[in-house]
Amino acid sequence: MNLSAFKTSIQKGQIPEDLTVYLHALWLDGNGDWNKAHALIDQMEDADAAFLHAYLHRKEGDLGNASYWYNRAGKTRPNIGLDEEWEQMVLYFLEKKAK
Repeated sequence: MNLSAFKTSIQKGQIPEDLTVYLHALWLDGNGDWNKAHALIDQMEDADAAFLHAYLHRKEGDLGNASYWYNRAGKTRPNIGLDEEWEQMVLYFLEKKAK
């Protein structure tokens, strides 16, 4: 799967069956369901979950909480738009899944 196919699945409302939890959360967020996306990763402890958690709180507008999660992920808050960050995250997790 590539970014284009991932976006198409969102437009069609058809979640792919073989998604990782991270891609599933990004799919839900891309489909407008921030709450379900957050619920999927909220209790996860790894750095990738912290990274995704940071993005979700940044999108929510809670920059203090987002900064906390970026720090837990070992990253700094990016100076790019949310749409661009979402795409970069999808690409990151698709590449990770392909390995």
